[in-house]
Amino acid sequence: MSEARTLRPLALTLIASVLLWQLPFGGFLLYPFKLIGTWLHEGSHGIVMALTGAGVDRMEVFADGSGLAHARYAVAPVAQAVIAAAGYMGTPLWGVALLAASRTVRGARWALAAGGFLLLTSTILVVANRFGQVALGTTGALIVLGAFALPDRWTQIASHVLAAQACINAVVDIRVLYRPTLYIDGKAVRNSDAHAMALSTFGTDANWAVWLWASLWIAWSLALLAWVFWVVRRRDLAAQ
Repeated sequence: MSEARTLRPLALTLIASVLLWQLPFGGFLLYPFKLIGTWLHEGSHGIVMALTGAGVDRMEVFADGSGLAHARYAVAPVAQAVIAAAGYMGTPLWGVALLAASRTVRGARWALAAGGFLLLTSTILVVANRFGQVALGTTGALIVLGAFALPDRWTQIASHVLAAQACINAVVDIRVLYRPTLYIDGKAVRNSDAHAMALSTFGTDANWAVWLWASLWIAWSLALLAWVFWVVRRRDLAAQ
C-alpha cells in the first residue's frame, strides 16, 4: 500500500468501526479489538503505576470486555490522579504510535510483531485470570504470526485497523462513564477511573466532577484522532 493511499482506508475503517458499534451484533465482529483495547487501557494504567511507585500486582481482562489493573502499594493523590487518567489518555496514544510506525510495510511488520510480543509477554507476567490469559495469549500469538505471514498490503491494513480501533475504542468506552452504573465482569461498581480522578482532584465524586473528566478525556481522544487525520493527509499530499 503506497503512502499516498493511507487516508481513505483509515477513514473507512473508522467509519465502519463507529457504525458497527451501533449495530446490535456489530460488537461481536469487533470483539477481539475490544479485548485489545481493554488490554491497552489496563496496560496504560500499569505502566503509570510502575512509574509512580505504586507497582503492578496483577491485571485482569474479562469476557465482557472490562478489565482491572491492581496496584501493589498506595500512593499520594497526585499519583492516583495520573494513574486514573492513564487508561483513557494512553489508549489513543498507542493507536497513534502504531500508525506512525506503520508508514512502511517493514515498519508495519515490526510494529505488529512488537505489539504481539508485548501482548504475549504481559499476559504471561501480569494477567491473572484464566479468560484473560487464554484470550490475550491467543490474540498475541495471532498478531505475531500475522506480522510475518500476511502479504505486504494486508500487513499495513492490519496495522491501520488496529491503530484505528485503539483510537475509536477510547471514545466509545468513555461513554460508560456517564452512566449511573458501571459494570466490571458483570458486577455493578461505582469507582470508575473518572470517579477516582474526581476524588483525587476535587475531593468529590459528584456527577459534575465525574462528567467533567469524562468530557476532557473524550476531547483528548477526539483531538488525537483529528491530529492523526491531519498528519496522514499531509503525508499523503507530500507523497503525490
